[in-house]
Amino acid sequence: MSRRVVRQSKFRHVFGQPVKADQMYEDIRVSKVTWDSSFCAVNPKFVAIIVESGGGGAFMVLPLAKTGRVDKNIPLVTGHTAPVLDIDWCPHNDNVIASASEDTTVMVWQIPDYIPMRNLTEPIVTLEGHSKRVGILTWHPTARNILLSAGGDNVIILWNVGTGEALLTLDDLHTDLIYNVCWNHNGSLFVTTCKDKHLRIIDPRQHLVVAERFAPHEGMRPMRAVFTRDGLVFTTGFTRMSQRELGLWDPKNFEEPIALQEMDTSNGVLLPFYDPDSSIVYLCGKGDSSIRYFEITDEAPYVHYLSTYSSKEPQRGMGFMPKRGLDVSKCEIARFFKLHERKCEPIVMTVPRKSDLFQDDLYPDTPGPEPALEADEWLSGKDAEPILVSLRDGYVPVKNRELKVTKKNILDSRPPTGPRRSQSTCDTNFSRSALEELLEELRSLRQTVQAHEKRISDLENKLCQFTNGTD
Repeated sequence: MSRRVVRQSKFRHVFGQPVKADQMYEDIRVSKVTWDSSFCAVNPKFVAIIVESGGGGAFMVLPLAKTGRVDKNIPLVTGHTAPVLDIDWCPHNDNVIASASEDTTVMVWQIPDYIPMRNLTEPIVTLEGHSKRVGILTWHPTARNILLSAGGDNVIILWNVGTGEALLTLDDLHTDLIYNVCWNHNGSLFVTTCKDKHLRIIDPRQHLVVAERFAPHEGMRPMRAVFTRDGLVFTTGFTRMSQRELGLWDPKNFEEPIALQEMDTSNGVLLPFYDPDSSIVYLCGKGDSSIRYFEITDEAPYVHYLSTYSSKEPQRGMGFMPKRGLDVSKCEIARFFKLHERKCEPIVMTVPRKSDLFQDDLYPDTPGPEPALEADEWLSGKDAEPILVSLRDGYVPVKNRELKVTKKNILDSRPPTGPRRSQSTCDTNFSRSALEELLEELRSLRQTVQAHEKRISDLENKLCQFTNGTD
């Protein structure tokens, strides 16, 4: 009886390839802050990168097409007073991004489709509730305007960005620094890893740890965990001998791992990027120069090594493009944005296929930009699967949709130290600052128009001279 030696998989020959030099983003001063976040966030419209900045924290936002050398005077997003530690694009609005900082605040920004003329300094909303630095941000996958933040105060807060208020504060579930947070596919639960070596599955609306495992990896160095599409938990961590290790766990039975594999000896924390459509997990270590990828299946040994993309330069951070931002005509199944010290290099993961037709098996319907629930519905106990879209004809990003914030409570202003101002004074000050902002924008537009008029006049004069000369 013949035995099948090679496991059958359509992803067995996936290969990674960097883009050409002119399609990279050059001359970017990537942040040197010591923090294990990815420092880069991408969506079908923009790439955002946390950068070095004097006197506060900043990140840069570039339209995807703006490749090549980046102007050193390009406007940045500069509202924070201390280094930015994490950024995350809203999955339901490609022009909205959240940033978390050492200054204890979370800010939410509306990014215009064009490159602005000066730095963006005014967020749509500032979320204040943490007492120490905020290092983790993640948007809810299916509910509109819900953002989760985790800080150095061991507290997790769920915000309604549309009202600027804290919906839920989980301040007694973690005893030490939180390393990472990841929602499950419908946003009913999330998984956390923590410095106290506990892996926790949390139901935020019940304020409850529904499953817990102590030391899934025995080493002291940071762990990471992500949910798979089947509700399992994939983890990375270290053995007692400081070898890097990956694990696959069933939250219903945390006693024994489904899979546990040792990898190599290295200090870098492995950041897992999971694609639920293909069930491939990509492991990128900070300081590594490679991306390893594995397929998770229901056949033993459950986590199957596929291949490694290797390069010479170590990575400072990594961005991971959502599925709707990929080029389906080239059988692209993942795209990474690798941060070097001075540049950002896109890396394309491709399944080799001879046919130019749309490959249904590679591209099942994937979560689109429409939320399935409103924030209030989710808070009241409703769950919903993500609203899926087909990629058969490619995905066209929608135009800039403004995020409107209707405040129920004033989070932007700290308690006043002096005598309380009357409501009418507050309104006058607000309208005065809004008027000044409008006047400044009008002034800037007038200068631009004058410059264009002067250029038109010069061109007309040249045209006249040329016409007279030919006569």
